[in-house]
Amino acid sequence: MACFFRRTIAAKLGRTLQQSEDAFIPALSAVPVFKKQQTADFKLSISPLRIRGILPSSGDIQLQTEGLASRLEQDSVVEDISAGRGMINFKVNRKLLVQKMLEPFGKDEDEKFVLNSELFNTLKRGTTLVEYSSPNIAKKFHAGHLRSTVIGNFIANLKQCLGNDVIRMNYLGDWGMQFGLLGAGFSKFGCQEKLKQNPLQHLFEVYVQVNKEAEHNEDMMQAARDFFRQLEQHESEAVSLWQQFREITVDEYQHVYKRLGVHFDIYSGESFHHHQAQEVVQQLHSRGLLKTSEYVTVCDGIQSVAGMTHSKYRYAWFSVYKQSHLCYYYCYHYCCFLEPLWMHIFQFAASVFVFLFKTDKSQANHFHQLFHILLAMGHSWADRCEHVPFGLVLGMNTRRGEVVFLEDVLDEARARMLHNMNQSKTTKEMDNPEDTAEKVGISALIVQDFRGALQSDYKFDWDRMLQAQGDTGVFLQYTHARLRSLIRRNEGVEAVIFDPSLLLEQTSIAILQHLLRYDEVLYQSAQDLQPKHLVNFLLKLCHLIASAHRELPVKGSSQDVAQARLRLFSGACSVLANGMRILGITPVDKM
Repeated sequence: MACFFRRTIAAKLGRTLQQSEDAFIPALSAVPVFKKQQTADFKLSISPLRIRGILPSSGDIQLQTEGLASRLEQDSVVEDISAGRGMINFKVNRKLLVQKMLEPFGKDEDEKFVLNSELFNTLKRGTTLVEYSSPNIAKKFHAGHLRSTVIGNFIANLKQCLGNDVIRMNYLGDWGMQFGLLGAGFSKFGCQEKLKQNPLQHLFEVYVQVNKEAEHNEDMMQAARDFFRQLEQHESEAVSLWQQFREITVDEYQHVYKRLGVHFDIYSGESFHHHQAQEVVQQLHSRGLLKTSEYVTVCDGIQSVAGMTHSKYRYAWFSVYKQSHLCYYYCYHYCCFLEPLWMHIFQFAASVFVFLFKTDKSQANHFHQLFHILLAMGHSWADRCEHVPFGLVLGMNTRRGEVVFLEDVLDEARARMLHNMNQSKTTKEMDNPEDTAEKVGISALIVQDFRGALQSDYKFDWDRMLQAQGDTGVFLQYTHARLRSLIRRNEGVEAVIFDPSLLLEQTSIAILQHLLRYDEVLYQSAQDLQPKHLVNFLLKLCHLIASAHRELPVKGSSQDVAQARLRLFSGACSVLANGMRILGITPVDKM
């Protein structure tokens, strides 16, 4: 697709300036499509060439731009070259644009076409461990974990699409004093029969009851401490009950993940590493990085009190509370990095990236400091670790206004979407309307979440989220379903020879110009891990497709014209579906 034109223009520049054509790939970009008709397809920025010494860094940049543009010759691929403000614009042959852009479609190559882009050659590829979601076991899946789950899933999908071997890890909150409370509470308030019928709801009720009891009953608090001590000492009865809580929780969570289209290769957790806490402290002591006072542990002279770290310090470590046993705050994060699986990956993979999603942006400083500690401990791979911070969702609640669990949100999104579909005159008959409503509702949730920068908080809005005409997930699904319907109604039309000269209207060209940017959008997303670039690209594509539906009818056109237009719509549909899947959205064929 775009790589043919980008490579051709880069080769032209390379011959003119006697440089490798690879030197010009990063400076070339497709021109975004705006409302006004545009003629240029690619632009070359002169500033990066000056910075890199390819062009002289002194002198008038505009004269330099015009001088280089005058030296570049037109040919059968590039039919017009002009100088802008610090930019050189390139217009490619229109018939060739249609031919090359739509070539992959209809050859079963549309799922892989974008991987051929030379832009991705500069990206490091290798084993990528993506850790996300991380709910707390023995509790219903709170809606607050939705952002972590969908963001992590997007990045895992993106990395996999770009050729990485991706390992998806869910690091569960499955250890700590709360399980002392739950274990003690279950012995008093729990019921095995209720646990079988509705596991997480019953555990939630038990947890609420035991917390209320512990507020004014020291005996209950002591029972909780005793149960947790039994867990740490691996006493069989306590471990068996805890294991039951963990297994039924993971099983329940997997049902929710299936609804979201999310899966994990590994379920890890804090319980895997609690035994390593003392060993980690000893390692820090042996390296002279740790000092201990009566109430707080200090790492390299930097202290963290009750988990509140001070950003002015280079390192932060975990608090050591004066209790009957030591409790190391966030020690598990360090131990997790030393897990055998991780060590195996770090040791043998040529290129590794780690993304941590369990916490929002308030914990960004903690992870920054943690990576510094890993480096100070001699783990050189720590500079390949990355925490991706995200903002909060404000105002998320259901009609009942109760504690918001994710299943409640998914149920309500499905119910509202099903109601909207039933009210719409354009809704098609389908075998399973509830399943379609579920997929479209989840699409709406994801797109609302991904519209802005991940670090930003956003206000949850049911009505705006589910609009069919706005820039929403519903609009993406509606456009895809409409294209699939068009393709189904015209099966067999593609039997004739494709003629690119029949797609030279500006409406067709605008779609193809926009598709030129797809690899750049994925490249940008891979650089900063922000899904907004892909979301906005797909929404713009849907608006262009809507115009083409009105101006380029398939029905009633001659067979060769209908076939050409159908090829255009098929190509746009393939890119739309591909991008939606990367976002974590399952495209629907009818709605």
